[in-house]
Amino acid sequence: MNGTKKVYMFLADGFEEIEGLMVVDLMRRAGINITTVSITADREIAGSHGINVMADSVMADMDFSDAEMIVLPGGMPGTKNLAKCEPLKKILCGHYNNEGKLAAICAAPTVLSSLGMLKGKKATCYPSMLSELDCSEALEDSVVVDGNITTSRGLGTALKFALALISQLISEEKAAEIAVQVVA
Repeated sequence: MNGTKKVYMFLADGFEEIEGLMVVDLMRRAGINITTVSITADREIAGSHGINVMADSVMADMDFSDAEMIVLPGGMPGTKNLAKCEPLKKILCGHYNNEGKLAAICAAPTVLSSLGMLKGKKATCYPSMLSELDCSEALEDSVVVDGNITTSRGLGTALKFALALISQLISEEKAAEIAVQVVA
């Protein structure tokens, strides 16, 4: 796996399966150490379209001090469940305050926005939620990287999102290699 730093993806019931699993799959192909984490006491998470997945761990059992990046998939009601999880909000704020990388797709950038993390930054999210972003500029680009924050629009942009994250964590060359492998 790539280095000692780790990536954590937080999963809540109602998450958008493709947004989560696409990122996990491509990061693991790239050799990135990504762990899926349930925000509940149960490792089994129900996706928004009836696809249940088994998270690698539950939040209560983890220490996130080694996180290089934290990723939030969107989906409904997954994003709402992430937004009301107080322990997750503390983890996100601590990571943000330590200038750690954060990434969110679809509706999930609204979680970062609600915590004030998009102030002064460019960002994007699911089209119907753009007006909810408290940022310097809400864009309609597939993926927006501004400093330590990466945002993306939704399921249709999940591949570009995952490759952008690989590019940040390893290199553009590695992202291009993975893109070729998956015929992107």
